[in-house]
Amino acid sequence: MAFTREELIKAVSGQMPEKRWRHTEGVMASAVDLAGRFGADPVKADLAALLHDVAKYWPIEQQAAVIRDNADKGLNQELLEHDKQLLHSEVGAFVAERDYGITDREVLDAIRYHTSGRIGMTKLDKIICLADYIEPGRDFPGVDTIRDLAKNSLEEALVAGFDSTISFLLQQRKIIFPMTMFARNDLIKQLNEAKRAQASKG
Repeated sequence: MAFTREELIKAVSGQMPEKRWRHTEGVMASAVDLAGRFGADPVKADLAALLHDVAKYWPIEQQAAVIRDNADKGLNQELLEHDKQLLHSEVGAFVAERDYGITDREVLDAIRYHTSGRIGMTKLDKIICLADYIEPGRDFPGVDTIRDLAKNSLEEALVAGFDSTISFLLQQRKIIFPMTMFARNDLIKQLNEAKRAQASKG
């Protein structure tokens, strides 16, 4: 069954507090803006942003059960050993496909990796992850710097976002999910390669 955008909005907004829905609306607006700025599909950006937190307010045990019960479908079991805030992204991608009929792999992956990142992030991955950091309702130390960087570079802004997250986790003495470190390092490599390529032209 195919859902209209209006039906998806009704279904998703009904699964979260009003404040979180306002966050989702902010991510949708920011994602569409970033898509226009950096040459991605705004329809896909809007859809992935709409669904990115669909499972955020499910009970943690329910999220964990979805991951445990669907190991045969490729859901990442390693997540169960890390911060529970990581679960909703994996579950959200699964739910988007199972319950809402989303089959576009690019959209599903952008939902799946919007919290952790990954090596080889697609442009849509970067946009949804970054939009989640910089949507207008976000207010944390350094967010304005990330917003400024996002005017010119997805990669520079995301590195700053990941650095902020990693710094916070270090201060809290929390375990850092390895994929986030790998994603951050991969973005640094991309930026360094771009600088070398630019220098060789000059």
